[in-house]
Amino acid sequence: MKLTKRFIAIAATALFVLQAGPAFSADKIKIAMVVKSLGNGFFDAAHEGGKEAAKELGDVDLIYTGPTSATAEAQIEVINSLVSQKVDALVISANDKDALVPIAKRAAQRGIKVISFDSGIAPAGRILQLNPSNSALIGAKLAEMAAEASGGSGDIAVLSATAQATNQNIWIGELKKALAKPEFSKLKLVATVYGDDQSDKSYREALGLLRSNPSLKVIIAPTTVGIVAAAKAVVDEKLVGKVFVTGLGLPSEMVGHVKSGAVKSFAIWNPIDLGYTATYLAHAAVKGTATGKEGEQIPVGRMGKVTMEANGEAAMAPPFTYNAGNVEKFAKIF
Repeated sequence: MKLTKRFIAIAATALFVLQAGPAFSADKIKIAMVVKSLGNGFFDAAHEGGKEAAKELGDVDLIYTGPTSATAEAQIEVINSLVSQKVDALVISANDKDALVPIAKRAAQRGIKVISFDSGIAPAGRILQLNPSNSALIGAKLAEMAAEASGGSGDIAVLSATAQATNQNIWIGELKKALAKPEFSKLKLVATVYGDDQSDKSYREALGLLRSNPSLKVIIAPTTVGIVAAAKAVVDEKLVGKVFVTGLGLPSEMVGHVKSGAVKSFAIWNPIDLGYTATYLAHAAVKGTATGKEGEQIPVGRMGKVTMEANGEAAMAPPFTYNAGNVEKFAKIF
């Protein structure tokens, strides 16, 4: 029974690989984008970016594929098939950074260039990793959006996830560094609270901020759970237009809060740009102009250049800003 199920799973995976794109042209670079799972709006958008890059580059055949379930085992089956097809490059968003290293090494031994994006493969299995952004860029973006929402001055507060959340604490630290700059000198951070990435607790903490800080102008929530809860609290307290919420959120969850006026703008990575940039990097890797060496600057079309850091990673860009002008478009994607 188990063998039968496994055979069906492998057959289904192979079918998805075969259906993923057009037949390869002999004179073109074959780049395979392997995502965590098919049917995910975020990665469908990354595919659109990849197709845009392939069209601009002109010498790329792009295959888009992934497993039907977001597991390392299913992803390995997909990659195995692509190695057999002798693609030139793999662009992978990993379901497990360590589990994919052996198959990635096998691909490299066959002359295939392996890079990761979004969710990285461990360094031993890839040339480079493309991160959507980095901590300094995120902190600066949070300060910029708070300044825009507040009109450039006033009291602001942070609603975070847990007090132990490493990424949240780093981002808040970078936010504080940004707030120390002259252009943000009129913004005053009066409180930081923690909603533990739970909707109910985040909502209660947001209410506490609003009620204990009557002069508050902005709540910054660098968490997709917290930003939704804070926006709801502002609406429920009838403070729309007086207090604004910003931070990191998903367009599909934030579109209503932008329409209500509780949120002027928020940010998160743009998956279209991510797929576009990753495809350019894979092309450069095949051409030998991207090696992952520290300080290397790699042109990536309309996104400018990415600069390689000491750990073989690169940051694409500041988080992408969403507002009333574009949120509905992206809400249909993710």
